[in-house]
This record gives sequence, structure tokens and C-alpha cells, in this order.
Amino acid sequence: MTHPIRIGIGGWNYEPWEETFYPGDLAKKRQLEYASRQLTAIEINSTFYRNQKPHVFENWAEQTPDGFKFTVKAQRFTTSRKTPGEMKEAIDWFIGGGVTKLGERLGAINWQFPESRKFDADYFGAFLDALPAEHEGLAIRHAIKVRNDSFKTDEFTDMLRKHGCALVYSDAEDWPMPDVETADFAYARLQESRETYKAGYAPAALDDWAGTLKDWAKTREVYAFFVSGAKARDPLAAQELIKRVGQPA
Repeated sequence: MTHPIRIGIGGWNYEPWEETFYPGDLAKKRQLEYASRQLTAIEINSTFYRNQKPHVFENWAEQTPDGFKFTVKAQRFTTSRKTPGEMKEAIDWFIGGGVTKLGERLGAINWQFPESRKFDADYFGAFLDALPAEHEGLAIRHAIKVRNDSFKTDEFTDMLRKHGCALVYSDAEDWPMPDVETADFAYARLQESRETYKAGYAPAALDDWAGTLKDWAKTREVYAFFVSGAKARDPLAAQELIKRVGQPA
């Protein structure tokens, strides 16, 4: 059985998209409603800088169709705590702050560590131990974003697998982490879109990515987001990849 492949973009408010993605007469307050019917997932990244009120998450969920998924970047201070107690306090604060109001629309939480953070078994053991499997009856899945060669170790991979956490993958040239299957889902951030292509990537590159995602989907659910790069091209890139994987929005 093939698992779902969910494809989207980072956020939905970006002024150039009013020219390249959204209909000209669409009110800004309806952009999420529109985007969620053209794509199958969105990564909420504004939460990396500031949290939102519970009713905001609830409102976002209500604007999207059944089957649509959000992933959420955890606020950045949560991945800079020093002691196990501080880690747990920060994680509990973020998760208890309203993100679970997304309900069944919540696909995963992305915990992003700074590029300077190196692998330390005690530190990451404590952090992963503090991640809850559920909150108020809602199951929560976690993805870990690290960017340092020191994480290329079986010890870290085994930790992720023990806790069922996915390792965030990127196609960026300076990204050191490979795809490693450690959870029941994969999490990819596609960051190499270019202005020279109408859909950000060459057609052959999108074909290749479709093949890769379909291969991953043989064993796990897949999330893939077009972020950064030529950002104005990202929505069309996502739509073209959705067509190629054969799981329409």
C-alpha cells in the first residue's frame, strides 16, 4: 500500500504570490482557504518567531478541507534550552500554547536546531525524551531539523528511531543530512527552486523528485515543502509535483 504524499509550501502570505499564485480578485483573508485547495500541506513557519493564540490555530484548521495537513515549526527558543528541565518546560509551553487546536490537520511539529549545534548524546537524549507522543488526546509526531556533520552517526539515528522522530531532509547543496528512515513519515524541504524555470525546477528534476517521493511512500507517509530558493515559483512547483505523484489536491 502506498502511503499519502503531502506536498506544499512554507506559509501562505507572500506578496509576490498575489501575482503568481492567487487570483487577482481574491481577498487576502481567503488566501489560506484557496491555497489549501490547490496544495495538500503547508508548513507554518511564522511560529518559529512567535506563538499564536489557540483560536488562531483553530481558525486556520476550519479554513482548510478534510485531509489537508499543516506542519508547524516550533518557536526557536525551544531548541536552545540547556538543561533537561528547561527543555521540558519550553516544549510543554509550546505544545500547550494552542498548536493542538489544529486537531487532525496537524501533521507534525518541526523542531529546528541552529546550524552551530553539534551532536551531543546526553543533550539530544534529554530533548527527545521530553517530546510528548500526545497532548489532550491528540497524537503528535515530531521532525528534527539539524545541520551539522556531527549528526551523521548511528547513535543519533538510533535515538530518532527509538522515539519515532523523522529527520528533516533538504535538497540544498550545503545540507549535510541524508534521508534516513527513522519514523512512519518523511519530511523534506525542497530549497533549490530557480527563477529560470517557470515551476522553479526543471521538468526532469520534478520527475526525479516525484519518483523519490513515491519510493519513500512505499514505507511511510511523506511531507515535502518547497521553501526558499525562488520563492515566487514555489506554489507552482508544488502543484506540478502534486500532478506527478498522482495524488491530487
